[in-house]
Amino acid sequence: MRIVEVREKTVSIASPIANAYIDFSKMTCSVVAVITDVVRDGKPVVGFGFNSNGRYGQGALMRERFLPRLMEADPDTLVDTANNNLDPFAIWKTLMTNEKPGGHGERSVAVGTLDMAVWDAVAKIAGVPLWRLLADRYRNGVADSKVWVYAAGGYYYPGKDLTALQDEMKSYRDRGYRVVKMKIGGASLAEDIRRIEAVIAIVGEGRNLCVDVNGRFDLKTAIEYGKALLPYDLFWYEEVGDPLDYALQAELGKHYDKPMATGENLFSMQDARNLIRFGGMRPDRDWLQFDCALSYGLVEYLRSLEMLQQHGWSTRRVVPHGGHQMSLNIAAGLHLGGNESYPDVFRPFGGFADGIAVEDGYVGLPQIPGVGFEAKSELYAVMKSLLD
Repeated sequence: MRIVEVREKTVSIASPIANAYIDFSKMTCSVVAVITDVVRDGKPVVGFGFNSNGRYGQGALMRERFLPRLMEADPDTLVDTANNNLDPFAIWKTLMTNEKPGGHGERSVAVGTLDMAVWDAVAKIAGVPLWRLLADRYRNGVADSKVWVYAAGGYYYPGKDLTALQDEMKSYRDRGYRVVKMKIGGASLAEDIRRIEAVIAIVGEGRNLCVDVNGRFDLKTAIEYGKALLPYDLFWYEEVGDPLDYALQAELGKHYDKPMATGENLFSMQDARNLIRFGGMRPDRDWLQFDCALSYGLVEYLRSLEMLQQHGWSTRRVVPHGGHQMSLNIAAGLHLGGNESYPDVFRPFGGFADGIAVEDGYVGLPQIPGVGFEAKSELYAVMKSLLD
């Protein structure tokens, strides 16, 4: 049993949308295929992966560092003999050989992309959906049959007025989502309040709305916005300051007692642990948004979940960023609190399997082996092109 080849390419997910910090006019994404010598139904088993939106494609790092290490390794050292399968932990260790501690920037995205493809292959070799494999290995066989999801959108867009924003949010509600998310911080406070009130008019109450600052605010602005947001009783106030400014996050919690969320731009267990130690996050109300595809993959994610439990956090307070099927499998198999969803943006990488509708804020999972990419035709067409 061995990996015989890994293919990668960079694809565009560019669009004219923007959040408070960046636009997506030149955004790219890496897609990889891990080809094995295991045969199922007359074809080699292939694991697929990609990185979440917001970080650019990582082909150069893969080609220069990580893929040579993987392909030069003794194949026998990458096998899980107990399960007659590939060993994601041994593969991860091989990828990270000669990498110094710290520096959890772009390399975490490159490794996370490859790790996704490895786990897809592992579940396919085992002949089960990834969520089932994870539940069997780590949760005594108990998996969630459906996962809570919220619709992320509400980006700034040239010419997008309040009516267009309301129409967008109404479309999410019509498709079965109950909670929606919008961007703030890219306009004045007065304009953002008008936008928030326009959305609440569609979703019914503040508890059905999350707002996301994408790390733009300094402490003074964070507190000013927080005071203005308090009367609306929002579902959460997200990534208000720089993701590594734990002091800002801790101080903000003294002024804003409603739920907050952050963590999507923390790319290691160590950074996640520092947030828990020093960020003043409250396990009874706040939410953590670590994204496995950006943070070294599921191998590292399991370490982060273990760390959270050691610090008294329930995994149900974790709702990953990214809006993709990998996090959906993790949420179902490892008992997380839910998953982000991108119904319209970042296609074809956002959204879930074809034919499985969102119902009252929850979505089910496909029963096919692996992550389930093959059940999302538009995405699978991109992945399959790596094999042509």
